[in-house]
Amino acid sequence: MPQATTKTSAGPLTPVSSGYADVNGIKLYHEVYGEGEPLVLLPGGLMTIGEMSTLLEPLAKTHKVIAVELQGHGRTADTDRPLTMETMGNDIAALLDQLSIQKADIVGLSLGAAVGLRTAIQHPEKFR
Repeated sequence: MPQATTKTSAGPLTPVSSGYADVNGIKLYHEVYGEGEPLVLLPGGLMTIGEMSTLLEPLAKTHKVIAVELQGHGRTADTDRPLTMETMGNDIAALLDQLSIQKADIVGLSLGAAVGLRTAIQHPEKFR
């Protein structure tokens, strides 16, 4: 019987770096692709970075893409803290601090778009 497989990273692209950032009491998984102006890419609810490859690949041709798996998604574990747009928005801002990125663009799909909007509202100095 064939074994089920899970796509764990985006298509044929290979991340420049990947790992976990300790932010706000969680270990936030992220991968970095490409070069250029930084852009944060946030998948939708129940999605992982690999499922965003159709957006990630073209964006990585012109940007340094920081793809993130939000709290309780993919390789970022859930915790007992509230799963809110506000807490996830603070996670993204803290990730940029850890990566020494002063300002970035932000793109999200569905839940990722809501988190991206919340992040920009809470931390306008970090986003274009």
